Amino acid sequence: MTSALSRARAALSGLTTRGRSFLSAGVASGICAVVLGRQDLLRIAVLLLVLPLACVYMLTRAHYRIGLTRTTTPPRVSVGSPMRVRLELQNLASLRTRVLLAEDRVPPALGAPPRFVLDRMPGGQRAAVTYSLTASMRGKYPIGPLRLRVTDPFGMCELTRSFTGNDHVVVVPRLHPLVPLTAGGTWGGSGDSLARAAAVSGEDDVATREYREGDDLRRVHWASTAKRGELMVRREEQPRQMRATVLLDTRARAHRGEGPSSSFEWAVSAAASIAVHFAEEKHGIRLVMDGSPAVWSNPHSGEASGELLERLAVVQTGDDDVLDEAIGVLHRAGAGGLVIAVLGDIDESTALRLGELGLAGRAGIAVLLDTPEWSPNAARGSVAGRQRLVALMREGGWAVVEAGPRQTISDVWSGAAGPALDGGAQVVPPATASASTNGHNGSPDGFGRFAS
Repeated sequence: MTSALSRARAALSGLTTRGRSFLSAGVASGICAVVLGRQDLLRIAVLLLVLPLACVYMLTRAHYRIGLTRTTTPPRVSVGSPMRVRLELQNLASLRTRVLLAEDRVPPALGAPPRFVLDRMPGGQRAAVTYSLTASMRGKYPIGPLRLRVTDPFGMCELTRSFTGNDHVVVVPRLHPLVPLTAGGTWGGSGDSLARAAAVSGEDDVATREYREGDDLRRVHWASTAKRGELMVRREEQPRQMRATVLLDTRARAHRGEGPSSSFEWAVSAAASIAVHFAEEKHGIRLVMDGSPAVWSNPHSGEASGELLERLAVVQTGDDDVLDEAIGVLHRAGAGGLVIAVLGDIDESTALRLGELGLAGRAGIAVLLDTPEWSPNAARGSVAGRQRLVALMREGGWAVVEAGPRQTISDVWSGAAGPALDGGAQVVPPATASASTNGHNGSPDGFGRFAS
């Protein structure tokens, strides 16, 4: 009894403005007919009451079974790139459906929810709809569930039915093309003989060592054995592997601005562009953002850059100590090749710790964001203080390049590549605001077009 009442209440809640108006007019006509004793007015009242209630009954009794398949192409896109969503519906029942009003729910970052009309579908028939979405912000977003609205021919009642499942799409940071970088010291790895190789002069130059219990006898080097008078085996040669570490400053207080035009989003996009650039050049990539253990990507895996981008798609600002923890990871585990640090506001202690990495031979390129430029109303530090921080990093062997919101990531990287290739740590100041800034098109988010 309770379930029947709840179903009736839910059905009546689907009455449209027209249906409620008919019911109100029917009740008013019925009261007038009783008070005035007019039989004709009572018939009109009955008609006004029965019509919307009959429409409610028809809709609640109609059981539609509809299957849905949603396909997103591509499943992973960058900010500003369009994606296409295809909805394929099939009427699984023998009953012919009415005209359906459909709405696929999407978060505001993907735009307005798409709405469309589905014509009547006979039993077993399929219908497909395709629409486009463009993301304005990186992240992992749900698409769906799809909601269907069914209405009667008179427009008296409207019921909404939702599918239970949804899909997810990953919006990765905007990627920028970067010039190739071939700096010394990008080799990393480990093994018995990382820096050695068999010389072309002959087999006698092959690196060997003493035989150890358990070594494969097929690795015995007989010429060295005869010369040394003891069993010698070839060392396990491990091919050199190019590696690069991307350090991203995720401290909330180190960045300025809001939304897609903030310095943090600029930094995330820069880190993503750099990581993908080196991954495409078959480098092993390690992304360090906090004190969590950093794992090297497989340079020969086609999904290396995809995994890095998915991590950067959902990264958020953190506490004040995450950068110190990330630098601690590099101190403990070693840099393992070139280090590229994308930094917000730093203090002298942080610059000194980064300089210690350089003194240990683990320096690289530092992209230092001039974060007050992202928030003109914020208080700026002294120019001398900032030059002092840059000097400390330069003394530690870092090639430092400053970046502002009016510069593209491609231009900043081009400025950083020169000092790195020359082997010297130089400071490239941010471009001044002018109409001739290379690659800038005046967009508020700081991501302009690229110069070819």
